[in-house]
Amino acid sequence: MTQTRADIRNIAIIAHVDHGKTTLVDGMLKQTKVFRNAEAAGERILDSNTLERERGITILAKNTAVIWDKVKVNIVDTPGHADFGGEVERVLNMVDGALLLVDAVEGPMPQTRFVLRKALAAGLRIIVVINKVDRPHANPEKALNETFDLFIELGASDEQANFPVVYAIGMEGRAGYQADSLADDLTPLFETILNEVPPPVINADEPARLLITNIEYDNYKGQIGVGRLMSGVIRKGMPVVRITPSGERFNGNITYLFTFFNLHKVEANEVEAGDLIALGGLDSLGISDTIADPANANPLPPILVEEPTVRMTFGINTSPVAGREGKVGMGTSRKLRERLYNETRSNLALRVQDGESPEKFIVSGRGELHLGILIETMRREGYEFEVSKPEVIYRRDPETGEMLEPVEEVHVDVADELTGVVVEMLGARRGQMIDISTENGTTYLKYLVPTRGLLGFRAKLLTATSGMGQIHSIFHGYEPLAGSIPGRQFGSLIAFEAGPSTTYAMVDLQQRGTFIIEPGTEVYEGMVVGEHIRPEDLAINVCKSKHLTAVRTKNYADDIKLKVTRALSLDDYIEFLAEDELLEVTPESLRVRKRILNNELRMRDQKARERALENA
Repeated sequence: MTQTRADIRNIAIIAHVDHGKTTLVDGMLKQTKVFRNAEAAGERILDSNTLERERGITILAKNTAVIWDKVKVNIVDTPGHADFGGEVERVLNMVDGALLLVDAVEGPMPQTRFVLRKALAAGLRIIVVINKVDRPHANPEKALNETFDLFIELGASDEQANFPVVYAIGMEGRAGYQADSLADDLTPLFETILNEVPPPVINADEPARLLITNIEYDNYKGQIGVGRLMSGVIRKGMPVVRITPSGERFNGNITYLFTFFNLHKVEANEVEAGDLIALGGLDSLGISDTIADPANANPLPPILVEEPTVRMTFGINTSPVAGREGKVGMGTSRKLRERLYNETRSNLALRVQDGESPEKFIVSGRGELHLGILIETMRREGYEFEVSKPEVIYRRDPETGEMLEPVEEVHVDVADELTGVVVEMLGARRGQMIDISTENGTTYLKYLVPTRGLLGFRAKLLTATSGMGQIHSIFHGYEPLAGSIPGRQFGSLIAFEAGPSTTYAMVDLQQRGTFIIEPGTEVYEGMVVGEHIRPEDLAINVCKSKHLTAVRTKNYADDIKLKVTRALSLDDYIEFLAEDELLEVTPESLRVRKRILNNELRMRDQKARERALENA
């Protein structure tokens, strides 16, 4: 028999990147007296991952809970970026409602559309929060109208489209029912949550069942599974059955049991249905595993995630300097394989397959950013490996046999005077314009672009707009091949001698292109040291040193200075890679290298491939 738990509300906070959801959660935590000293709490409490703080985005879903008017409100902070859709889909499985944050200036944006579509399909009750109403050019009424249009466009039901609205300034922790009259705190927001979000529906009389929707790791307790208890009562020490999505069954006991309160997990001996819990003591937990009382060991429906669209090859580091910078034992194929396959247990949108040799693995994800975060995370853990250039995943139409490719819906914000440049760049990448609008000196472009046209595009857009252009994309679907797309326009400068690079050699060669290494960098034959000014590659000697045999009173060459070298981030390096290059990743360094290091062998291979193309 089903019933509701009036003392609990389970909500997610979903929004576009940088619309202030994490800041708003921090305000909710502070106002429910979570901190002894609210001022000392620090900014962005939920962005606890180092990468999240550096990039200013939420990557991993996180749980917290507060008590308001004797009702426990479980809050889950979710990613706003489409590349982390696997996280979003897991979170929506645990909640009954969502706060949809919309910026009062920008209105609903691409990631708003992505997550809202998922939330509406899950039947969640949505509370729209128009945030940042104090910003210059804020237009809360326009943002609200655009949000309503988006609800209708995404097929919301009449009930879903009749959503409650709260206006807020997340940074100040204030909210209200009208944009021009906000309360001094977030009371209106909490009241709306309690009144509008339905309490969890439970089957209290049935045996316990829950679906694992998140996995954490504790150094002492091992794997901790997080999920929502759908029915019954779960107790510490009780025997349970773990059922995998493929139907395998394993018996075990609940050794650890927690609920969420404030910023911490609180140990519990018994938890009733409807609450979000964490449990431990079971071996090899995986996302979508059902934990059930042996009296009713029927699996719950697994979480479904959209298929990946981009893949890269990961392999052990095979460069001449391999093994010098990674942690001992972290550069072997066994360790790399174990780490990648373990990642798929919690990273739902990721796929890993064994490659053509035991040292290589094909890793597929939702986009460059999705794979880039994995690479950076593994690098910081001490792993040493190499990755190939990203490539899109094609499909064949089952009916016609026609080759299809993934297409993204792309939104670009750019200053009015630079619109022509961006339109030209997207046109060259087979983009189709869907919409264009201008407001307050900014042009908003909406395009459909093949995913392969977006590989490496972000860096070029930032260069063309002097860092002022913004781009966001979400997966649109598979469509017939759009035709050829121009690749990297310039070749690479490649070292053909090993040793430390010298300022003397680099000054002499700088007219050949732009360097991506500093003087004094240890290089090896086949290592890419810069970008050529011409389309073809060029092998150069950056280790040449100045001979000190001749004595001169003045050397006019000393007046020539070395230009500033190009500093690349991990994302830049991934976008820089050519088809025949690999990125060497270690905890200390990022290096680009040719697949074939020897200059002579590489030239032979290139000529052989050119002959093969001519004969084809």
